[in-house]
Amino acid sequence: MPALISKPLLRWQSMPLYFRTLIGMAIGAVLGTTMGPDAAALAKPGSILMGLVQMLAAPVAFFAIVHALAGAKIEAGKTGALVRLLATNTLVAIMIGLLVANFVRPGERRGLSESDKQRIESQAASMAGQIATAETSAKESGLGDKVLQILEKLPRSVMGPFTDGGSVIGVIVLALMLGLALRKVSPDPDATVRTVKVFMDAFITMLHWVVQLVPIIVLGVVAGEVGLNGFGSFIGLLWLIVAVLLALALQFIYYMSRIWLQSWVSPARLLRGCRDALAMAFSTASSTATMPLTYQCLIERVKVRKSSANLGALVGANFNNDGTALYEAMAALFVAQLLGRDLDFAQQAVVVLCAVAASVGAAGIPSAGLITMTLVFTAVGLPLEYSLLLVPIDWFLDRFRTMINVSGDLCVSCVLDGREKPEDSSCHESHPAV
Repeated sequence: MPALISKPLLRWQSMPLYFRTLIGMAIGAVLGTTMGPDAAALAKPGSILMGLVQMLAAPVAFFAIVHALAGAKIEAGKTGALVRLLATNTLVAIMIGLLVANFVRPGERRGLSESDKQRIESQAASMAGQIATAETSAKESGLGDKVLQILEKLPRSVMGPFTDGGSVIGVIVLALMLGLALRKVSPDPDATVRTVKVFMDAFITMLHWVVQLVPIIVLGVVAGEVGLNGFGSFIGLLWLIVAVLLALALQFIYYMSRIWLQSWVSPARLLRGCRDALAMAFSTASSTATMPLTYQCLIERVKVRKSSANLGALVGANFNNDGTALYEAMAALFVAQLLGRDLDFAQQAVVVLCAVAASVGAAGIPSAGLITMTLVFTAVGLPLEYSLLLVPIDWFLDRFRTMINVSGDLCVSCVLDGREKPEDSSCHESHPAV
């Protein structure tokens, strides 16, 4: 009897997570169609299990940021240039994502059913007092007051960010401070990094146990959504795919423009030399797995200086996850639009901050999208279970996000290499002067 159970279970576990999630989504759609509003009860276990993801996401992100900062080997003299490049690229990516999401508004591009309208009207009526209070407060307070309100959310104790859902901003600030402090005081940096990695890997292992339940959670969430609101939300998902691909394309154009203006390497030369790395990024959906090939292509084919390739492809890869940050920001706005909520400027600023910090070290975390999205959703008060509606399309978009992450590493390497061509570059291409 155990063999009859174990064989199907092993076969199920051998399937890729995205395929199991699609199966759960299909079953959920059938149950939602047949059960109608009664299917809403199936979504409740998902809310409970998402609490486990939220519990583990904060320490995983904490140790990932600490590990990335404490272990980064940055040459003195180029630290400032690298930090400026990484910060600028990531902020541009998030701004592109927010602009496209606010312009396309994929969460609103669906036919509203009667139940949708009734639900939104009911929410609006129950929240009328809160909305009026918020509008009055917004008129009376300026940008400085909003920033102070965000800073007031910082915890008053070291354990505060990890208790009762915690403060996402607190997790980020504490991780940044600890990572920088370890670089300064650690007598054996390599041993310190290994110790931090052990804790990070332990929490990732626990998170993987929970992630195995994602197909079941998705089944319940999809059943409840279809039972209550039909398939309108999934039409919005198609628009989200279009919006994300558009934003990623704009980010890629930004990279190529920056290389054309600030590096001796031409975009055409870079793409010819690194096409294998980009193809591997798309096929594996892992910038960490692609890292050695990215470095090799930069050195042997593009022929940038080794110091620039080290900083861009090896060090920068731990921090430069622009595609991930862009997607997290767009996902938050999509779900807010889906729920009929508008995120104001202050809330979108929080999304930017959390998406930037959550993307640090994300390349080394399996299922990074689900983890970092949990942090961003928590920061702006969005229901975590709605992030699971994005799981069925995440595996597809993840491949394009990874290509952008690797393209960002290439951009950083080329810009750091400067306008002056190395003597051994053997480059005979003309490059327009600026």
